[in-house]
Amino acid sequence: MEKKKIKIVVVEDDENLRFLVVNRLEKEGYTVFEAANGHDGETAILKEEPEVVLLDWMLPGKQGSAVCASLRQQQFENQIIMMTAKAQDVDKIDAYNFGVSDYITKPFNMDVLVALLDNKVKYLLTHDKSEIHRFSGMEHHPNVHSLVMRDGRKMELTILENRILLYFLKNPDKVINRDELMQVVWGYNSDVNTRTLDMHIVRLRKKIEENPENPQLLQTVRGIGYRFNLG
Repeated sequence: MEKKKIKIVVVEDDENLRFLVVNRLEKEGYTVFEAANGHDGETAILKEEPEVVLLDWMLPGKQGSAVCASLRQQQFENQIIMMTAKAQDVDKIDAYNFGVSDYITKPFNMDVLVALLDNKVKYLLTHDKSEIHRFSGMEHHPNVHSLVMRDGRKMELTILENRILLYFLKNPDKVINRDELMQVVWGYNSDVNTRTLDMHIVRLRKKIEENPENPQLLQTVRGIGYRFNLG
């Protein structure tokens, strides 16, 4: 697939910034659609089904966070990159929790944005969307952030739960310390409180363990981190 076949929807209410982003991406060879508010953006995304969405957090009509959450509920599975002036860790955690794939902090350099998108597109073109991991009678579908349970029910995972589970499944029976796991999950040398990570582990356990109070799969290694036990 060539760049010109990759569709990007840019949802941004700042007219000047939207013009600059759209103009640059078109010059880079992408097919670009644009919207100036949340409602129009969501409509355009569902209609065009782009590979990548660039979504402003603060939008008129419907906030970017609400648009993102709504898209995920409607089974939109592609990349959603949040453009935001919010840069605190708590804001980043919130963004991941309502379903963004990544974020870029305003003001941003246009070359950095292009490099980020090129990297995302390269990943899309080289990874198998049908990737499935099986464990303990369940199936993990990382590209659609879901689990198929033992009884056939489908359960959705948040972006963070998805990243955590995928890393454990790729490193079975290995003791993984909290710092390593936070770096993998949040994508940078995180200073997020370890309690935040532990909270997500608790939530994930509730989805994969038969008895979350006595976990057999995702086990705590006291004083170090966690281990995923495949037996």
